[in-house]
Amino acid sequence: MSYAPRVILHLPLSNESLLDEFVEKCLRDKVALIAVVGEGAARIEDIIDELVVGDGSDRERFVATTSHSNETVEEVLEFAGIWTDEQNRPVQIVRL
Repeated sequence: MSYAPRVILHLPLSNESLLDEFVEKCLRDKVALIAVVGEGAARIEDIIDELVVGDGSDRERFVATTSHSNETVEEVLEFAGIWTDEQNRPVQIVRL
């Protein structure tokens, strides 16, 4: 199953080591936005950014990320819903 173009990563994570595979799948699926919601969202967003950028040699690796530590899932769903997507494709909530 592919990820939707706009993904909300709902914290807490069951296992932080799942992030690497999640990020790689998001890149393969051409996810445009990963919005992280929950306590510690800024730290997880930073980890995702590091996984995406890597050593910086591949400029094709890009996904926008945002963190939302003090917002509800509903608020982030609304935010992600207005994120630019010309085809108005769905937003997906993911738990790892």
